Amino acid sequence: MKKYDKLVKNAAGRMVPTEINGEVQVPFMGIGKFIPTGRKFAPRISSCANYPADGNKTIENLKEALIKAGLKDGMTISTHHHFRNGDVIANQIFDIAHELGVKNLRWFPSASFPCHEPLIKYLEDGTINRIEGSMNGILGKFCSQGRMQGVGVLRSHGGRYQAIQDGEVQIDIAVIAAPTADPFGNATGDRGPAACGLLGFALGDSQYADKVIVVTDNLVPFPCIPWQIHGNYVDYVVVVDKVGLPEKIVSGTTEVTKSPDRLLIAEMTAQFCDEAGIVRDGFSYQAGSGGTALSIGIYFSEILKKRGWKARFIRAGSNKYPVQMLEEGLVDYILDGQTFDLEGVRSMRENDGHINTSPFTSYNFHGKGNFASMVDVVILGATEVDVNFNANVVSHSDGYLLHGIGGWQNCLFSKCTILPIPLFRDRIPVVKDEVTTLCAPGELIDVIITERGIAINPLRTDLIEKMKNTTLPIVTIQDLKAEAEKICGVPAKPRFSDEVVAVIKWVDGTVIDAVRKVIE
Repeated sequence: MKKYDKLVKNAAGRMVPTEINGEVQVPFMGIGKFIPTGRKFAPRISSCANYPADGNKTIENLKEALIKAGLKDGMTISTHHHFRNGDVIANQIFDIAHELGVKNLRWFPSASFPCHEPLIKYLEDGTINRIEGSMNGILGKFCSQGRMQGVGVLRSHGGRYQAIQDGEVQIDIAVIAAPTADPFGNATGDRGPAACGLLGFALGDSQYADKVIVVTDNLVPFPCIPWQIHGNYVDYVVVVDKVGLPEKIVSGTTEVTKSPDRLLIAEMTAQFCDEAGIVRDGFSYQAGSGGTALSIGIYFSEILKKRGWKARFIRAGSNKYPVQMLEEGLVDYILDGQTFDLEGVRSMRENDGHINTSPFTSYNFHGKGNFASMVDVVILGATEVDVNFNANVVSHSDGYLLHGIGGWQNCLFSKCTILPIPLFRDRIPVVKDEVTTLCAPGELIDVIITERGIAINPLRTDLIEKMKNTTLPIVTIQDLKAEAEKICGVPAKPRFSDEVVAVIKWVDGTVIDAVRKVIE
């Protein structure tokens, strides 16, 4: 099987393959231009005749469950990442596969983390053919060096659900690590010794996979309430000593930044949103978990308090700061897609207004609408932007894949997308002539805020008009690039071979860019 074939220029001007890993691909056609027809993928029909009448689906261990699920060469194995860097189950799955001599597996995680470094040896020996999911750190570098046997595929969280729902990726075995479950397979993440919050990224896996294994270290009598995963989708339940390390779910930083530059960016962002009329009684927002984004949330909170306003909802990744706003009555709801610290876990258990969601409701582009487009403003990061407002989140200017897409692409459909980013990192300008890897077309990026100026996308004439009398430093994107190069100089571009090592999917399943092998 050829890794890829037939490169064509897509609507974004990028050369991308029309076939990868033996599967036909659709090149990016433009925003909202690819409208699929047909019906959703349907899993196989099951029969209660094949399951225990007493509801007890427990199996002795994970190895036995994988064998019963029919583990064999070439299968697609999915896992979720709600334990983040505290995941232990994914590594165990492939230890077992290697022990059984199974080869050529497609690993389909909702994300990977440094804890998955041990899987490098299975990528090298052919146990795992490729990763179709975020490749962070050393796994991304492994792919960028052209060492993965298949072509990697990076999707957004919503794009992953879309791929499952549409049958683009057919999961043979889904393994769902659950902090609490009952023998029938009902499972939740918001309680138990290893509570990690919600399990929304595993929802599609449970609904569409051929076989579903729930692994837990806290088996409770039926019924497990609340159930985030329905036991009616589950084939086997396995009890282990430890299902994950909840202390390692912490994402990025859980404290506001102390950097003067980052604090300035946060303050400018909040002021921009205030002056543009975005912050108002009943508004909604989404921000990431990094120190700058947390600081912006604090500024929003202060504005709401001062004016006696209340936000309607925060679309989250939750941590202690949105939780504090909820508990102080500054917001009606947290619509949570991922829990970033243990305060978020506690809140999900205790607060009726803290709602667990999934990519189906929040991000799936092949649905009858989703939550993302109803958010008033989203605050996101980026590794690079260019003079056409195109943005990159998966690679740095050295060309190496180092990050996943997460929900980043999906959030771009909010009413206003703002990237508060430093003008340079490690003396490397962030604003380029052209991004190294294209993850989002510039028409969806509305504002770029740096410590040395704010650039508004010329397409947003409404924002330009609203900010014409501001004291904030409004400049052009070309001004930002020139300022960065004046300070840092123009860095050398990375060198790539022609070999495609991974592709970037757009939210509709089309291919928006291809990643080439880095020449070291």
